[in-house]
Amino acid sequence: MTISATVDGRTVEWNDRKRHLWIMGAIIPLIPLTMWGMYAATGWSGVWFFGPFFVFVLIPLFDLMAGLDPNNPPDELIEALEEDRYYRWVTYAFIPLQLVGFIWGAYLLGGGTLPGIPDPLSVLERIGLATGLGMVAGIGINTAHELGHKKEEHERWFARIALAQTFYGHFYIEHNRGHHVRVATPEDPASSRLGETVWEFMPRTVLGSLKSAWSLEKKRFARLGKSPFSLRNDVINAWAFSVVLWGALTVAFGPEILPYLALQAVLGIWLLESVNFLEHYGMKRRKLESGRYERVNPSHSWNSNNIGTNVLLYHLQRHSDHHANPTRRYQALRDFKEAPVLPTGYAGMIVATWIPAVWRRVMDQRVLSHYDGDVNQANLHPRMADRYRARYGSATATDLEGAA
Repeated sequence: MTISATVDGRTVEWNDRKRHLWIMGAIIPLIPLTMWGMYAATGWSGVWFFGPFFVFVLIPLFDLMAGLDPNNPPDELIEALEEDRYYRWVTYAFIPLQLVGFIWGAYLLGGGTLPGIPDPLSVLERIGLATGLGMVAGIGINTAHELGHKKEEHERWFARIALAQTFYGHFYIEHNRGHHVRVATPEDPASSRLGETVWEFMPRTVLGSLKSAWSLEKKRFARLGKSPFSLRNDVINAWAFSVVLWGALTVAFGPEILPYLALQAVLGIWLLESVNFLEHYGMKRRKLESGRYERVNPSHSWNSNNIGTNVLLYHLQRHSDHHANPTRRYQALRDFKEAPVLPTGYAGMIVATWIPAVWRRVMDQRVLSHYDGDVNQANLHPRMADRYRARYGSATATDLEGAA
């Protein structure tokens, strides 16, 4: 479908070559149901671990085969592109499919049977199913990310629903009002530092984000002269979705499902925070004489134009434009030539984070090249600062201000 507009007497046209690929995002919440069909056809227990295989093997292969798409919509057509409601329904479709897959999974985790699954799943098979649910949950947080930035109230409520599966509803508050303010600074728990491993980053970002979300809502209620312990508190009402969902599933299918629900939630959170680790690794905004940081610009986010991951994550990899225009819809996000570029898509890069030595070999020189070899301009991890400075140059003690 070609979008066109008349600007200053001339017609501007653009064709979104990924238009009919965006619906592929709806494949993700179907992963649990896909495993049912695979098991019914083969009887092989290994198919219950299809979720991680899909995310960390098939998606990177898709990236390699599909290649790159650096094309941007013309500025004159961005408004018209955002008004095309097809793109909204693509994201809306994810939510009911996610809920259906989660409820179906909980039924099997509780010992349920189905055609093709005549006996209750074994413990190992339930663990496999939980990993698949976790992959859906993690990508569901990305869907919540897309919807949670929008001005329409119903889309923000859809975001809360998507977050309920992982008990990570506070992400909705912290990401919008915390991360977007502090991004690419030492003060941001969701911005990883040069020399930091993903295993160090995880507890820092999970605990820091939770603390930040509660603090933001507590301050909001203090300004209103009210107690934060209220259902109007967006942290509490977001968690309430999880309490209701998990409580209903526990009543329906038994308390034995709870360890598996916890496992899938942990994996979903881990997948989300792994992506956070990639997005701003080593990036740092300059602190101005006023004490404030410079405005966010495209150089503060790692980008990727790999088609496979982009269509499954709603252009999340065009992260620079997202930070410049948080309410802009995914289909209109642009690529910036000045943005640093990852060597492959997010799914493949997550695999590299598992072995810190591999990650540093792949990424550290890219960070240094981005800053023309000046390691002091990067967001340095305090534990590694002396080692990096000894290797790449000297610096003053003030370079790590606020990093501890």
